[in-house]
Order: sequence, then structure tokens, then C-alpha cells
Amino acid sequence: MRLSARSRQALFAAVAGTTLVLSGCGKDNGSGAGTGTGDITLGFVNGADTEFHTCLQKSVEETAEKKGAKVYTANSHQNAGTELSNIEDMIARNVSALIVQTVNVDSLKGDIAKAKASDVPIYLTSVVTNDVNDVLGAAVVDLQKVGAMDADWVRKDAGGKHVQVGVIAGAPGAASDLLVGGFTKELPATAEVVANQPGMFNPVKAQDVAENMIQAHPDLDYAFVANEEMGFAVRKAFDAAGAKDVKIVTVNGTDKGLAAVKDGRFSATVANSAAALGRTAVENAIELLGNKKVDKIANIPLLLVTKDNLTKAPEYCPTS
Repeated sequence: MRLSARSRQALFAAVAGTTLVLSGCGKDNGSGAGTGTGDITLGFVNGADTEFHTCLQKSVEETAEKKGAKVYTANSHQNAGTELSNIEDMIARNVSALIVQTVNVDSLKGDIAKAKASDVPIYLTSVVTNDVNDVLGAAVVDLQKVGAMDADWVRKDAGGKHVQVGVIAGAPGAASDLLVGGFTKELPATAEVVANQPGMFNPVKAQDVAENMIQAHPDLDYAFVANEEMGFAVRKAFDAAGAKDVKIVTVNGTDKGLAAVKDGRFSATVANSAAALGRTAVENAIELLGNKKVDKIANIPLLLVTKDNLTKAPEYCPTS
């Protein structure tokens, strides 16, 4: 999925700060890529601290270790300036390539320019720039499709009836806008979106939004929530207000999310595996560094999970 210049804000919400950690194995020769996998040093710049980001980093670290590559990790904590600083730190460490989960798609222009000036290739996770020649590659999540898959479930479940739908988005900007846009665009004409407010990818904020939403719209039938962490808080708010019949559709596919689908707290979730994203990023980046034939742009598989296909859900977070 390629993002246009109009996508302006954050992918996920978190607090400011930075960390830099070394993990993985293999000999660090201090000069970047060598002749074998053991000579490769990767820099992973993460964007935030949600469960998705935590699982993504774990997958990157574990895959790098299995591949015999060394990896340095840093977290930009949703701050574009920190992200650029982290990238500069990685370049100073002579990494063979940078894997970046950006905090803001507009930050990528400066990130890529800085890396290119130092001859360090960038491999992106979740998103890709309009000009793929600027990057080594990308592992992409089609966020608009994620939203559309939840909307399609609502359409089928509503069965042509007029229904009221509430949207509890994430932080205004790239990820949330794409998820919500995909969802609302796919809804049938009989589904009326009566409320659309940001929960900022924060459960406390999402619960407050949900409490106000159900008070203003007591006849709400469905709610789309931009991730499962917020979804649990929304479910709690709805239940406390006596609105246990409101059906929640959401995003992630974590173990807790699948359990909520099984017991009916969620009606559906779209499995967007952080484990698969991290694994694909490391494996493909290493292959592309070695001029091997792999897809430059890899699309991460998605699955709408309901009670009927729980066993088919992919692993969300590495368990080893």
C-alpha cells in the first residue's frame, strides 16, 4: 500500500523519548554488510510502544538472531525528530541496512534522504513511499483493506437493515485515517455512521469516547474500533451502560483479541500479524542486500477472524 502526501500525522500514539539496544548474534565487524549473513548488521527504528510495536520488535530481533545477523534497536516514541536522530545514530554504527517503522509518513522524506546520503538502504514496515526506488524494500499492511474487511462483516450481519454505526478511531493521521476510510467507504448505504471520534490508540481515552458515544446514541448497533487495546475499553464502557448488544469489530488478532471473539465480546477482528511483518522485513531485507530474488514490496496476509475460523488466525506475537 502506498501513502500519498496528504497522510500527515502519526501512525500510532505514544509518549516521547528514545532508547537504543543491541540484540541478536553474529560478528559485528563495524563496517556494515560483509560477504555472509553473519557480517550483516541491521538497525531497527521502531515508532511507538503499543502491543503491535512491542511484538514487531520482538519478531525483528528473533528473526535476525535466527539469520545470524546483528540488530540494533531504537524507539522513536511517536516523535519525528527522535526518529531522525535514531536513524543518524544507526548510520554512525555503520549498519548494513535500516528497518524503519515510521512514526509519520511525512518523516520518511528526511529519513530516506539522510540514509541515502550515507549509502545506507532503508527497508520500511507497514507503509511504503510513492517512489519505491528510494527504498531497499517494504513489508506492507493494506490498512484500507483492513477497515473494509470489518465493514464487509457489518454489511453481511446487518442483512440490509438500517443500522447505526459508531467509529472510535486512533490518532488522527496515516494509520487511523486509512483504517477508518477503508471501513466507512465499504459500509452499505443502510449503515449510518452516527459518531466518529478519535480514541488516540489509548484505552483510557477510548473508554471515555465510548461512554459519551453510547449516551448520545443509545440505539447504536455496531462500533468499529481501530485496535483491540481500545476495543476492550470500549466493550467495558458499553456493557456498563447496558449496551451489551452493540457489536464491536476491530483490528489486530492478538491472543486476547481472539479470546474476545470466542466469547462474544468482539464480533470480528482482522488479524494483522506483527510477527509476520517483522519476520518478512528481516528476511527480505537480508535477501535484497544479497541481491537475491524476492519481492521488493511484500504484502502481509490479512484474515477476518470470527467464531467460525478462530483456528486459522496467524500468530500475532512471537512466543518463543
